[in-house]
Amino acid sequence: MNDSAYGIIPAYLLARLAESGRFPRAADAARQTLLAGRPTFRARINLSIDDQGDLVAELSDAPNRTISDAQNSETLPGVVVRAEDDAAVDDASVNEAFDGLGATFEMLLGAFQRNSLDGAGAPLDATVHYGVDYDNAFWDGERMVFGDGDGEVFRGFTGSITVIGHELAHGVIQHTAGLEYQGQPGALNESIADVFGALTEQYSEGQTADQASWLIGAGIFTEEVQGTALRSMLEPGTAYDDDELGKDPQPAHMSDFVQTTEDNGGVHINSGIPNRAFALTATTLGGNAWERAGLTWYKALTGGLVSTASFREFADATIAAAVDEEVATATRAAWTTVGVLEDARRSPAE
Repeated sequence: MNDSAYGIIPAYLLARLAESGRFPRAADAARQTLLAGRPTFRARINLSIDDQGDLVAELSDAPNRTISDAQNSETLPGVVVRAEDDAAVDDASVNEAFDGLGATFEMLLGAFQRNSLDGAGAPLDATVHYGVDYDNAFWDGERMVFGDGDGEVFRGFTGSITVIGHELAHGVIQHTAGLEYQGQPGALNESIADVFGALTEQYSEGQTADQASWLIGAGIFTEEVQGTALRSMLEPGTAYDDDELGKDPQPAHMSDFVQTTEDNGGVHINSGIPNRAFALTATTLGGNAWERAGLTWYKALTGGLVSTASFREFADATIAAAVDEEVATATRAAWTTVGVLEDARRSPAE
């Protein structure tokens, strides 16, 4: 079965839920979601050449959003229900998706001067109401796709701005470093997407690093689940602890790095390590996370990072990309705290 790459809900969590006796509807929904997987990955660069042979982008500095409705089918893109200049509709999922796409666009533009996912004004497309009780949201290479959840364990996914920012960030990664979705580069892919998801929420709400929750997917669990979110960037491994779903498996340190052949080599699991490095960097520096820590991570991503980058290679890239020595010091300390870099103050004998 396809491991639903780029989906916000990892396959190991759906597999656990599929065996649930406590949540029969959610168990059936998880089984159906696992069987459905996701459409084949597709890539698209939204640029064109005019009659004079010049490169032309579709738009410059404003979002161009289109929301479609799959009407509970698994056929994409679905029926267009709201375009950029249209007013809000009666469907909350449509409006939430529309607003989330816009919030991500504004963060990319305001924080990094990046015009949409490809840096050249790519349209932002999304489909809501995908499948029946579909327990995931994903980026398929050209659009965001949202399931409605099963109602027992997962709510609809359009209500989480961190989920939307995370999934659209896969589009940014696709157009920049193109990090391989396996092992450490895959975990970096997931982590950088979490960074962008968190920054989208913080930018939208005007939160400082100290005010932020650093939770990814807060609110997508129902009250029946013992958990606050899918992941905690500041405290990996603490987002949920439920009798049916198990305990959040994310490690916070390289000493607990999980070696596994599942989840594309643990991409949703080991991303906790670089996640914590970013959250520590941002909270150490204080202020708005997108201004210094976020800009450093963005410059590292877009500054020639190789697609097979390891945690150590990305750590080195972030230190090199730091805008000043204070940022470099905080970044180096964070990567040391999570065990990716060695503590230079310790002697070899220690």
